[in-house]
Amino acid sequence: MARQWGGRWMRQALQAASLRRWSRLAGAAPDMPLAELRSQRSAARRLRLRLDDLLHVAEERLALPLVGNSAFPRPADADWAWRPELWRGPLPQPGIASVPSKAHLGAEATLFHDCPRSEITLRQIRNQRESDLAPYGLRLDVFRFSGSYLSLAVDLPPEACAGLGRRHLIRVDTIVEMEKPLEIFARLNIRHGPNTEQIVRELPLNAEEINAEFDLAYTRLNEKRVESMWLDLIFEGPEMNQVILRDMTFSRRPRAEF
Repeated sequence: MARQWGGRWMRQALQAASLRRWSRLAGAAPDMPLAELRSQRSAARRLRLRLDDLLHVAEERLALPLVGNSAFPRPADADWAWRPELWRGPLPQPGIASVPSKAHLGAEATLFHDCPRSEITLRQIRNQRESDLAPYGLRLDVFRFSGSYLSLAVDLPPEACAGLGRRHLIRVDTIVEMEKPLEIFARLNIRHGPNTEQIVRELPLNAEEINAEFDLAYTRLNEKRVESMWLDLIFEGPEMNQVILRDMTFSRRPRAEF
């Protein structure tokens, strides 16, 4: 710890000395001999080039959403909220070309389809828009599509199932961009014992930021046997289209009692 503090102090001292030197030279420039002034101008230009490089990278990186950011709007009474890893941080494998069915991108997302020949790509991308809260997004490119279904499954963590009951509402929020309109359905799946409850909602794609809620009161959920939960995004007619999911977040809240 002492060595680390000493190294930081040394860097700060060197930076302060350099700043004092260039401040002194700037003040002396009006009366400096021309030969020396020419030499200092060349040194200043080289320094400015390196400073501009640093500022360019720093401004770009610091303007982006921070990696690992878990901040997002959520209902005030939510008892659980979560952003999956795909939208939160960099994956070891950022993309897949000619994606086979049941291909995993990270530990939580899986793509399903029945194309005999896959012309589908998946790639994690870095969000750069000022409005983005999620550091990363997911881009799905579909070229020729000869299958009958295409879906992206996102596994929810065990915390989402802890204490889950029929009194709960599950909400998904996402930001979607697409080259041309297509229908997207969200299907929430809850496995409890040998049974799986499924609730389907069509996403209202008339806006970029969309959400869907799943009311568990209308299910036959066995609250004592909840094992796992996942969401399927089902894409209808995806051929020759590009879909970007800029963000995806989940939250859970108890229904208001009347």
